[in-house]
Amino acid sequence: MSRVWDVPVEDDSTRVRDVRVAAEEASACAGLPPNRTATAALVATELATNLLRHAEGGRVLINLVERAYGDGRRTAVQLVALDHGPGIPDVAAAMRDGYSTTVAASLGAGLGTCRRIANDFDLHSAPGRGTVVMARIGHEPAVRNQGPPPLGPRTGGVNVPLGRAEQSGDAWGRVQGGDRLTLMLADGLGHGAKAAEASTAAVRELRGMAELPPAEILRSLGRTLRPTRGAAVAVAQLDLREAQLSFAGIGNVGARLRTDGAWKPLLSHPGIVGAQAPASVPVQRVPWHPNSLLVLHSDGLPSRWTPPDDGVLPGCDPAVAAAVVLRDAGSAARPTRDDTCVAVLTAGGVSRHGSGA
Repeated sequence: MSRVWDVPVEDDSTRVRDVRVAAEEASACAGLPPNRTATAALVATELATNLLRHAEGGRVLINLVERAYGDGRRTAVQLVALDHGPGIPDVAAAMRDGYSTTVAASLGAGLGTCRRIANDFDLHSAPGRGTVVMARIGHEPAVRNQGPPPLGPRTGGVNVPLGRAEQSGDAWGRVQGGDRLTLMLADGLGHGAKAAEASTAAVRELRGMAELPPAEILRSLGRTLRPTRGAAVAVAQLDLREAQLSFAGIGNVGARLRTDGAWKPLLSHPGIVGAQAPASVPVQRVPWHPNSLLVLHSDGLPSRWTPPDDGVLPGCDPAVAAAVVLRDAGSAARPTRDDTCVAVLTAGGVSRHGSGA
């Protein structure tokens, strides 16, 4: 089960220290070497400092995620800063090293340096809505001037525990086998360590089911999760050759698909995987277009959240798109009552501000 860090950054400068310490703890969990741990700490400090100086506060979410490395995948530290501030009026200027809109002295790192030293970096900013900044730190130093990342579908997500607990009962995972790319989100029954045990088991099992279609994945997970509390699970599988998305879900995991600017829900079937799953599950199949964007989310989001009307999101890193959905779906007036996870599948393309995973 993975640790999750949700650190509020408000009007107390000690919170900057808390974010740095959390980044160092996450780096230790990921097994990062000392030089990359120092990189994660520097990026975390800069992101938290920016929240205080430019947005009157916000929060930093730190998740452990898999990142491509050579012929395999290794754990990376993903830092996401979210705020409801005024937004960045000139993103290009803000990306230059040493840029600051305040008179106060800064660390001298800035977003430009964060982009350069992180393995993956992206941001989304909208006037009056706020800014989301994402940086992933992997085991090896970032390599620049190697050209843009390959085009193609990308996945990403953010995970937030209830009450800033150490573990979230939600989890998401992805696996690819041949022309099939599968994205899954599991919401363990309840929350806390037992819920995390169920969702983590689902993600672990998914890694060996790259060739299975969604309905068979859910049946297999039913056997795997019987010793656990069980979970609500949604499985979305993209057939790259046929440009078709197949979706099947059991329980209260939500799914919405954006294509050509319009959103449509994809419906799950009632039940609990591993406990009260139906004998058969309907599979929805819809076309997948170059501008499509899929959002899977647990019931930590408000039941009637409004999808963002934002044509920029499909071009963002999926983790940034997930964080924008998370931020805009909730508010201080509507605090979450459960763990919250948002996972996103985008059609791909080169990120506007950095590389994607």
